Amino acid sequence: MNLRGRNKVTPEFNMSSMTDIVFLLLIFFMIASTLVSAEAIDLLLPKSTSKTTQTKSVSVSVDKNTNYYIDMKQVSKDLLESELLTKLGGAEAPTITIRSDQDVEMKHVVYIMDIANRNKIKSTLAVQSQ
Repeated sequence: MNLRGRNKVTPEFNMSSMTDIVFLLLIFFMIASTLVSAEAIDLLLPKSTSKTTQTKSVSVSVDKNTNYYIDMKQVSKDLLESELLTKLGGAEAPTITIRSDQDVEMKHVVYIMDIANRNKIKSTLAVQSQ
Protein backbone atom coordinates (compact mmCIF):
# COMPACT_ATOMS: atom_id res chain seq x y z
CA MET A 1 0.00 0.00 0.00
CA ASN A 2 1.22 3.48 -0.92
CA LEU A 3 0.79 5.84 2.07
CA ARG A 4 2.32 8.98 0.55
CA GLY A 5 0.30 12.17 0.68
CA ARG A 6 -1.25 13.53 -2.48
CA ASN A 7 -0.61 17.20 -1.72
CA LYS A 8 3.13 17.27 -2.05
CA VAL A 9 4.71 20.76 -1.70
CA THR A 10 7.89 21.26 -3.69
CA PRO A 11 10.61 23.29 -1.97
CA GLU A 12 11.59 24.97 -5.24
CA PHE A 13 11.04 28.70 -5.67
CA ASN A 14 10.33 30.21 -9.07
CA MET A 15 12.20 33.51 -9.45
CA SER A 16 10.73 34.52 -12.81
CA SER A 17 7.91 36.59 -11.33
CA MET A 18 10.32 38.34 -8.94
CA THR A 19 12.69 39.27 -11.77
CA ASP A 20 9.78 40.65 -13.79
CA ILE A 21 8.86 42.96 -10.93
CA VAL A 22 12.48 44.08 -10.49
CA PHE A 23 12.83 44.88 -14.19
CA LEU A 24 9.55 46.82 -14.22
CA LEU A 25 10.70 48.88 -11.23
CA LEU A 26 14.06 49.49 -12.88
CA ILE A 27 12.41 50.73 -16.08
CA PHE A 28 10.02 52.93 -14.08
CA PHE A 29 12.82 54.64 -12.13
CA MET A 30 14.95 55.09 -15.24
CA ILE A 31 12.11 56.86 -17.04
CA ALA A 32 11.15 58.90 -13.97
CA SER A 33 14.73 60.07 -13.40
CA THR A 34 15.05 61.43 -16.96
CA LEU A 35 11.95 63.58 -16.46
CA VAL A 36 13.43 65.40 -13.47
CA SER A 37 15.47 68.45 -14.42
CA ALA A 38 17.31 70.59 -11.92
CA GLU A 39 17.01 74.29 -12.68
CA ALA A 40 19.36 75.45 -9.94
CA ILE A 41 22.76 77.03 -9.75
CA ASP A 42 25.20 74.85 -7.83
CA LEU A 43 27.00 76.67 -5.06
CA LEU A 44 29.47 75.45 -2.53
CA LEU A 45 28.71 77.20 0.71
CA PRO A 46 31.64 76.73 3.08
CA LYS A 47 30.79 76.17 6.71
CA SER A 48 32.51 78.38 9.18
CA THR A 49 33.58 75.52 11.47
CA SER A 50 35.18 73.27 8.86
CA LYS A 51 38.54 73.51 7.20
CA THR A 52 38.55 74.28 3.49
CA THR A 53 41.10 73.19 0.97
CA GLN A 54 43.13 75.96 -0.59
CA THR A 55 42.56 76.11 -4.33
CA LYS A 56 43.63 78.76 -6.78
CA SER A 57 40.61 80.87 -7.54
CA VAL A 58 39.75 84.35 -8.70
CA SER A 59 37.92 86.59 -6.25
CA VAL A 60 34.91 88.53 -7.54
CA SER A 61 33.63 91.11 -5.06
CA VAL A 62 30.68 93.49 -4.84
CA ASP A 63 30.68 96.33 -2.32
CA LYS A 64 27.67 98.14 -0.87
CA ASN A 65 27.88 100.77 -3.64
CA THR A 66 27.53 97.97 -6.23
CA ASN A 67 31.10 98.34 -7.49
CA TYR A 68 32.47 95.11 -8.95
CA TYR A 69 36.04 93.95 -8.32
CA ILE A 70 38.12 91.11 -9.73
CA ASP A 71 41.02 90.40 -7.36
CA MET A 72 40.88 93.92 -5.87
CA LYS A 73 40.80 95.58 -9.33
CA GLN A 74 37.62 97.58 -10.01
CA VAL A 75 35.75 96.52 -13.16
CA SER A 76 32.57 97.93 -14.68
CA LYS A 77 29.50 95.71 -14.76
CA ASP A 78 29.49 95.64 -18.57
CA LEU A 79 33.09 94.37 -18.76
CA LEU A 80 32.86 91.95 -15.83
CA GLU A 81 32.34 88.80 -17.90
CA SER A 82 35.09 89.51 -20.43
CA GLU A 83 37.58 90.55 -17.73
CA LEU A 84 36.75 87.45 -15.71
CA LEU A 85 37.29 85.15 -18.68
CA THR A 86 40.57 86.91 -19.47
CA LYS A 87 41.72 86.56 -15.85
CA LEU A 88 40.86 82.84 -15.75
CA GLY A 89 42.53 82.27 -19.09
CA GLY A 90 42.51 78.63 -20.10
CA ALA A 91 42.33 77.22 -16.59
CA GLU A 92 41.54 73.52 -16.47
CA ALA A 93 39.01 73.79 -13.63
CA PRO A 94 38.17 77.50 -13.29
CA THR A 95 36.92 78.56 -9.88
CA ILE A 96 35.74 81.91 -8.57
CA THR A 97 35.01 83.04 -5.03
CA ILE A 98 32.09 85.44 -4.77
CA ARG A 99 32.41 87.99 -1.97
CA SER A 100 29.63 90.45 -1.34
CA ASP A 101 28.78 93.00 1.31
CA GLN A 102 25.86 91.98 3.52
CA ASP A 103 23.87 95.03 2.37
CA VAL A 104 24.16 94.21 -1.35
CA GLU A 105 20.92 93.18 -3.08
CA MET A 106 20.83 89.55 -4.11
CA LYS A 107 20.35 90.39 -7.80
CA HIS A 108 23.98 91.55 -8.01
CA VAL A 109 25.26 88.26 -6.59
CA VAL A 110 22.96 86.31 -8.91
CA TYR A 111 24.37 88.29 -11.84
CA ILE A 112 27.86 86.99 -11.00
CA MET A 113 26.55 83.45 -10.50
CA ASP A 114 24.81 83.66 -13.89
CA ILE A 115 28.11 84.59 -15.56
CA ALA A 116 29.80 81.65 -13.84
CA ASN A 117 27.01 79.26 -14.82
CA ARG A 118 27.05 80.33 -18.48
CA ASN A 119 30.80 79.82 -18.74
CA LYS A 120 30.89 76.60 -16.68
CA ILE A 121 32.92 78.16 -13.91
CA LYS A 122 32.72 76.64 -10.44
CA SER A 123 31.64 79.27 -7.93
CA THR A 124 32.01 79.46 -4.17
CA LEU A 125 30.18 81.95 -1.98
CA ALA A 126 32.40 83.39 0.75
CA VAL A 127 30.89 83.77 4.21
CA GLN A 128 32.16 85.26 7.44
CA SER A 129 33.03 82.81 10.19
CA GLN A 130 31.17 83.18 13.47
